[in-house]
Formats: sequence, structure tokens, C-alpha cells
Amino acid sequence: MNSNHTSRFPSGRTSRRPSRHALTAVAATAALGVALVGCGGHDTGTRTGTDKSTRAVKSTGTKVLWVGDSIAGSEAPALDAALKAGGVDFKDASSDGGGTVVAGSEKITKMIAADTWKQLDKNVASFRPTVVVYQITTYDWGSRDQQRAAYEKLVKTAEDAGAKAVFVPAPPIKLDAFYKKHAAQMRTAPQVAREVAKGSGGAAAFLDASRLWGADASAKRAERASDGVHNCQQGAAAFADWFAAELGKKEGFTPAAVDTWAKGRWTSDDRYAQLKCDS
Repeated sequence: MNSNHTSRFPSGRTSRRPSRHALTAVAATAALGVALVGCGGHDTGTRTGTDKSTRAVKSTGTKVLWVGDSIAGSEAPALDAALKAGGVDFKDASSDGGGTVVAGSEKITKMIAADTWKQLDKNVASFRPTVVVYQITTYDWGSRDQQRAAYEKLVKTAEDAGAKAVFVPAPPIKLDAFYKKHAAQMRTAPQVAREVAKGSGGAAAFLDASRLWGADASAKRAERASDGVHNCQQGAAAFADWFAAELGKKEGFTPAAVDTWAKGRWTSDDRYAQLKCDS
């Protein structure tokens, strides 16, 4: 979302709201923890970082356009590293403080959605993705019909561009005062997205990230940052590892091993410094 929308959020909220932690299975978590040990230093202002080890990887031909809010944004550095290490091209099109495609009944969601669709059209035209991945945002505040219309439009947009659409639910978050009044809409969004994917005739897929995150934001498995919403490096790495494996099954590529990318420069992304994450 553009910075001129920032002031429209309630007091105490800014347009920069990074993302959340994740844990895979115990073994994967241990591997990620070891891989991330010793990462340090801040690469200020860098949203994603490609390491030397990823530059000579043979391309799989898969190109992922990543769309969502700041939760998706804080997962993006790890996704960039993990997917590129496996020969998958990646573009982060997430938007801090916005990113929703659902033009709900509230003025703010209409504004955010209009901006998201505008940017999506530009990114599809310039990047030419083979997969458009939409992580359902914490701003998909619409009725089931409004959510369905937006998700069906996303599938058609991707299909018209020769790409597949993939929906991923957002991780569970701490429902503070900002979110509580939208809790019901936030619950229906992944349900509707799953239905749209199921009825798409193969044009879209729904990857159920609740198998990774669980449903309780306070549980250790959810591994959230101190804000209860976003994730630090280890959570982002766990999600990237899980997502690369799931997408690989769909697109026919073998994801890179965690130890080839998890200690990369992405761990010093400025987002994590803003979240006061250890690096």
C-alpha cells in the first residue's frame, strides 16, 4: 500500500507491519535453528538478499509473484533466498499496511484493494509470473460474497496471464483491539479461498499453512515475534522451507536444502531489525 494511506489507520498503527514466526516439524526446526546460528549484521534497507550460492543455480522455469500484506512481507526475504536457491525466480509484491484484493464495505479496504489491483496488473505485465501466490491478508474484511468475487478475480487474472493462482492462509495472529471487530471476516477468508480454489478446475490451489502454524497464535508452534503478529528470521525460514516443498510438489521442482540458503544475507534484512529480532 502506498504511504499516503498510512494516516488512515487507527492511532498506534503504521503502514509498516512486518510478519510472523513459524515452525515446521521438530527436525526441520532444529535444522533451521542450526543454519541460522551465527548470522549477524544489518543490511539496512534491503528487503531481499540473494547470496552468491544462489546465482549459478539452474532455472526451473517457475516464477513466483508473492502478494500479501506485511505478514507476507516479513516472510519474503526467506522465501526469496529459499526459492532462488532452488532455481525459482521470485518477486516480492507484498504491501505493508495493505495488500488486500478484497474491496469490502469499508472505505479503507476499497482504497487498499484498488491499489493492490493496480500494482498486481503492473507486476504481472512486467514480471510475467508462472505462479501468483496470494497470502490472505489481515485486511480481507469483506462479506463472503465480496471475498469470493475478489479471489475469483485473482484466479482469472493469473489465468489470463498464463499463470496459476495459489492461496495461502495467513498465520494465526494475536487479536488486539485493531483486529477483534474483524475476526469473523478474517475467519471466513481462508474458507472462501479454499472453496474458490476447489472450484477453479485446476487453475488455482490452496496450500493449507495451518499444518505449519497451527491455529493458536500463542502456542510455541506458531512462534510469533513479540508483537504477536509478525515473524522473525527463524519463523520466516520455517515458512519458506515448508512453502518451497509444497510448491515444488505442485510445480515439479525439488526445493533447495535448508543449509544452502538459511544463513544468507536475508537474515539481516531491515524488517527484522524493526521487529527487534535477534540476528
